Amino acid sequence: MVDGNGRGVLYLVTCAAPPAADAEILVRLAQSAGWRVCVIASPLGLRFLDAERLAAVTGEPVRSEFRMPSESNALPSADAVVVAPATFNTINKWATGITDTFAVGLLCELMGFGVPILAVPLLKEALARHVVFDRNLQTLRSMGVQVMFDPAAPADARMPRWEEVLKELHSILGG
Repeated sequence: MVDGNGRGVLYLVTCAAPPAADAEILVRLAQSAGWRVCVIASPLGLRFLDAERLAAVTGEPVRSEFRMPSESNALPSADAVVVAPATFNTINKWATGITDTFAVGLLCELMGFGVPILAVPLLKEALARHVVFDRNLQTLRSMGVQVMFDPAAPADARMPRWEEVLKELHSILGG
């Protein structure tokens, strides 16, 4: 929930791709813009980032597993979500409702709550040409997810800079 000191709570959902190693850049940019940031990682995405470092920077544990019923819900409610980098696997499971990971299950649930979500896919050109991927991007868009993806971008420019991702999120949110 937004308070007088900031924009609210931003979830950063990261997946298994090299830019996840630099997620701290987005975390710090978002914090400078007034966001309280919580990082959620896919199980393989967790291998790409420094969870202890991100927990220290955010003051929140990095979540990647479902919690047990006896465990408290450590996550505050989200006001917005950035999914970056979003892999081929995550996009396809998310669009079809396969909630076999905490990250994808959370994304499906947050769409149902109407939380604004920006997805930033990063995948190989050959995977981007897969008919299911394009169909699933359209499915996510039809459910209100904003997608920041240029399939024609050269390999070294497929993942926008973190500054551009945050700027796009703020544009979606109206400022």
